[in-house]
Amino acid sequence: MAFVFHSLVDDANEWRTELKALIPDLDYRVWPDVGNPTEIDIALIWKAPPGMLAQLPNVELLLSLGAGVDHFLTDPDLPENVPITRLIDDFCATAMMEYVLLQVLRFHRNDPIYQNQQSNKEWIFHAPKIAADRTVGIMGLGALGSESAKTLKAVGFNVRSWTKHKRNIDGVESFSGINELPAFLSKTDILICLLALTEETSGVLNKHNLSRLPKGAYVINVARGDHLVEHDLLSLLDSGWLAGAALDCFTEEPLPDSNPIWSHPKIFLTPHASTGTNAPSAARHVAENIRRFYAKEPLLNELNRDTGY
Repeated sequence: MAFVFHSLVDDANEWRTELKALIPDLDYRVWPDVGNPTEIDIALIWKAPPGMLAQLPNVELLLSLGAGVDHFLTDPDLPENVPITRLIDDFCATAMMEYVLLQVLRFHRNDPIYQNQQSNKEWIFHAPKIAADRTVGIMGLGALGSESAKTLKAVGFNVRSWTKHKRNIDGVESFSGINELPAFLSKTDILICLLALTEETSGVLNKHNLSRLPKGAYVINVARGDHLVEHDLLSLLDSGWLAGAALDCFTEEPLPDSNPIWSHPKIFLTPHASTGTNAPSAARHVAENIRRFYAKEPLLNELNRDTGY
């Protein structure tokens, strides 16, 4: 029985310290120096290198090092019938909520306009709106979307949500299913995408759907790059239909130097930095799932492979 860790962005030694403090007898190994890979039954992974999963023939549990699991689902070597869990803890949800709030307030209080005026030395007053005058729409009400929705509602925004199946949060107007998507978009001033990436949601931020937003709307994508059709967004920004966008995730990361998003005046770009994995906090979640796995108890945030989340 052994545990293997792999990530290109997380500190393996920090995770070792945190997990060993919680599970002292854990046989912790770091890919690719794992000894006999047939001994490994649990893997904690963020974006496995090609062929890694194929070399773990006896793995019985796959733990994602983030909220997303598409990096597992697109791996051709993904074993069948092995449970997969998503990593969602309070740190992750809080960090995402802060990022979403930052970008919503940026657009709500005309920050892009004033930054442009400053660069041109223009002194022009624009009458401010209060939060109650603005409608924010969130696509996806998982743990991250729900936390953001509650915070935006508490600040005073009109908040609406769109999900595959009906979900209710007090004070949040709820839409669900493809038939209700047009109505959801039609009165959304600031659109936030926090959907899981599935075959159904890939490319959902396309010209057809984004054109349903009111003229002058803003788009915030903090989910996955493949949700967004980049050239459609650029076209709507250039035409003036959309007023701006904040993008934290991209189909190709790092974003190539040649991508026009880098220099677009209406786009705020961050390098997939909206949230992250905090080992001291997240290790408790991972350790609990390891305990549950060996105790044959239900796992936390287990993926439903039929829905993709």
